[in-house]
Amino acid sequence: MKRYLLPFLVASMLAACSNAPVYPPAPAKAAGTSDWMYLLGPGDSVNVFVWGNPELSGNFPIRPDGRMTMNLVEDLPASGKTSSQLAREIEKNLARYIQDPVVTVIVAGGVGPYSQQIRVLGEAAKPQTLVYREDMSLVDVMITVGGLSDFAAGNRASILRVVDGKPQQFAVRLEDLMKDGDISANVEMRPGDLLIIPESFF
Repeated sequence: MKRYLLPFLVASMLAACSNAPVYPPAPAKAAGTSDWMYLLGPGDSVNVFVWGNPELSGNFPIRPDGRMTMNLVEDLPASGKTSSQLAREIEKNLARYIQDPVVTVIVAGGVGPYSQQIRVLGEAAKPQTLVYREDMSLVDVMITVGGLSDFAAGNRASILRVVDGKPQQFAVRLEDLMKDGDISANVEMRPGDLLIIPESFF
């Protein structure tokens, strides 16, 4: 092993063994959630109502490529749009066939785009991807994934979050929250958050 690598390895091992947070603490209140709106994504299904034209209405899935096909409209990009934005797009397309179409789109069942889903990696009991919901907190996430595994270093967990277009990492205290019931360790989540739970070495 080259000598110049040794200091970095020692520093990494000390950081791994320490319970001190490596990153700044996550803010209790996540900025940017008050104006959050659900965006459609692959796997969602939508109910489309074309007023006065029941033959054009129906339930339509959004395909893995992010597009949907309905009566008279094929391969319409839908992923990343709100239901209102999709309704306006459908109206534009239907205007070629009927006069002044009025469309309402209702989300029938959804998961949203990947960019808005919450991912939990590492030593959770059930690591998985979750659909973000309004006012979702760290407690909600941990209940859904079944809490910490027996090998988790919960107080060294972190949230990777994009803030103003730049990735930032914040420390969270999962062990204090889940095992000690310290509600001050609960924080708001944001769409697209990545929760990383490392393994304990001891």
